[in-house]
Amino acid sequence: MSIVEVTRMTRTYRTRTGAFWRRRQETEAVRGVSFHIEPGEMFGLLGPNGAGKTTTIKILTTLLLPTSGTVKVLGFDVATHPTEVRKRIGYVFGGDRGLYDRLSAYDNLRYFAELYGVPAREQRRRIDRLLEMVDLSDRRHERVEGFSRGMRQRLHIARGLLHDPEIVFLDEPSIGIDPVGARKLRGTVAALAAEKKTVLLTTHYMYEADELCDRIAIIRDGSLVAEGTPLELKSRVSQGKVLEVTVYGSSKTAAERVRALDGVRAVTVEDRDQAQVVLIRTAPAAEVTSAVLEAFDSLPVRGVLTREPTLEDAYVELVDGA
Repeated sequence: MSIVEVTRMTRTYRTRTGAFWRRRQETEAVRGVSFHIEPGEMFGLLGPNGAGKTTTIKILTTLLLPTSGTVKVLGFDVATHPTEVRKRIGYVFGGDRGLYDRLSAYDNLRYFAELYGVPAREQRRRIDRLLEMVDLSDRRHERVEGFSRGMRQRLHIARGLLHDPEIVFLDEPSIGIDPVGARKLRGTVAALAAEKKTVLLTTHYMYEADELCDRIAIIRDGSLVAEGTPLELKSRVSQGKVLEVTVYGSSKTAAERVRALDGVRAVTVEDRDQAQVVLIRTAPAAEVTSAVLEAFDSLPVRGVLTREPTLEDAYVELVDGA
């Protein structure tokens, strides 16, 4: 049996607009999404802001009801048996909220262990093991107010595991964390896989998803546009190269000229500091560098780089619909 089974799930928000003439408005946040997660799998859910990731997570964790479709977690329907689902899941969200600053790491976990109903005779053993897993054993008696954001997020994960859930939902756990803290956090998430925990991870960091996830689903405008292993998703753009051109003052007109060239499959422009980086995905064996530079005409070019496609390239192509 799959740990999570989502079948044609939709979620529609109904609002009213207008100061005098109130009009009813419907917004489809999730549109007929279907996927499954197997036991012990690290499953990634990726998509841009507003794509429907958070709504999907809220439905799976019983914070929202689906408008239609079937959603089962551990065999229980989230609409008819939400209490049974909540007993068996852990939910960790990104951010600083959810911990008590004036308590130590150990006392935070002991407090939440009481709330989760962890038997008193098991609390110390379980807390000790979790603090070791998230690499906070040596900071156990320090107040959380002195913790970095990365340390707080690792403590969040420990809190979410106190009642030994069968599946853990990690909603952008590494957001806003410095590179060193993010690396330690990824180590903690990888430790969950070593313990055979089933994990659903949402993140905006493609290298994180590539490193950690067994399978990935990409959602855009409320609909699932792709699903597969990181290697399978990358294979969509692996036939060909990626040309990175860093320019100053790139315009839509220049990008359109590049997009019209023979051998060019997709073009994306990213703003970086004072410059723009134009990512050009090419067809197999296509040599377009000279034509691309001519297309930019008099614009100052700072650098040109050719590389192999990454998961981020596949993601951008899928999300942009290219």
